[in-house]
Amino acid sequence: MKSISHRVIEGRSMGFYGLLALLGAIVLVGLGAALYMEENGHWVTGMNNQIVWGTPHVFAVFLIVAASGALNVASIASVFGRKLYKPLSRLSGLLAIALLAGGLAVLVLDLGRPDRLTVAMTVYNFKSIFAWNIFLYTGFFVIVAVYLWVMMERRMNDYSKPVGMFAFLWRLTLTTGTGSIFGFLVARDAYDSAVYAPMFIIMSFAYGLAIFLPVLMAAMAWTGRELGDVTFDRLRKLLGVFVAAALYFVAVYHLTNLYITQRHGVEGFVLLSGGVYTKMFWLGQVLVGGVVPLIILFSGLAKIRPMVTIACVLIVLGGIAQMYVTIIGGQAYPMPLFPGKEVSSSFFDGVVGNYTPSLPEVLLGIGGIGIALALTTFAIKVLPFLPESLADADADPHHKAA
Repeated sequence: MKSISHRVIEGRSMGFYGLLALLGAIVLVGLGAALYMEENGHWVTGMNNQIVWGTPHVFAVFLIVAASGALNVASIASVFGRKLYKPLSRLSGLLAIALLAGGLAVLVLDLGRPDRLTVAMTVYNFKSIFAWNIFLYTGFFVIVAVYLWVMMERRMNDYSKPVGMFAFLWRLTLTTGTGSIFGFLVARDAYDSAVYAPMFIIMSFAYGLAIFLPVLMAAMAWTGRELGDVTFDRLRKLLGVFVAAALYFVAVYHLTNLYITQRHGVEGFVLLSGGVYTKMFWLGQVLVGGVVPLIILFSGLAKIRPMVTIACVLIVLGGIAQMYVTIIGGQAYPMPLFPGKEVSSSFFDGVVGNYTPSLPEVLLGIGGIGIALALTTFAIKVLPFLPESLADADADPHHKAA
């Protein structure tokens, strides 16, 4: 395999400035939505006493999970020694940091009192998984930044494998912590499951690569750099494997719940009678986010690159649907205050929670995606994150010229 160099993009075209302006506008709209909710209070959202985590949390958790998965490409190169992925490692680390920044920005702006973030960062209850996650998220920034430094500084290249191994283990821990937010909530029938940790890990692989691949394709195409079939096909097949594995873990989770008698109620709610949550599960998560992308990725349609881009977009949409069902659907199902008894009161005990996303919530979530993409676009202009060429002759050591 030839040594592939990296260089910054020129970034002087009207198209580049137009892209930055578009992403900047998305970010400003998201910030405006956050300011609107801050000034008026959360009553302008769809959240209430039953649904306290709304659509912004859906986007935030999705971006945080995808951030861990985006680093998977770099891990494959440095930890598992796959040289084909080495030229992609810098972009992988950059996108991981950008996605986490976007997700945490949404999370902080949805707190209702962002100015009180200092309390969460200085006062810790170590019985809470949220306290652990503050260390996991801030540590991720530092570790990936160091990882990028040892990859980009020639003198430090010998340390890329041990640092990459540490980053690999840290991101697995981070995703485990994020999944455990739900797995440790014993009060909710939809949560309280050890399956959440491994399920979130494999979902992170799928979501991160589904974002990484279109970003790579767009960056290479718009800067006149070649992305050969060898690299593209390897990433496309790997994405298909991750999507299939994510569907497998979703099936394991629901089959496990169906085996437990006390979970039959919540499973019936999600799978059959949950209205919008049932539709988002079967149509959004399973069909749009799983089955259709698998058909595209493992059929003749995969030879058409725009179709693969569509598959990636569908996986992202399916991931957001997954988080919506998990986070909001899990809160909407009533808590079993007295197991085996029917409970009703003036405070909606025993009643399915009502929630309708508001426009400011959706705009704030989309703003988080804008932050991630804007950071990535700006960074590849000022630092050499993008490989100069991924042509088959450069990326494949066994390539033979026609």
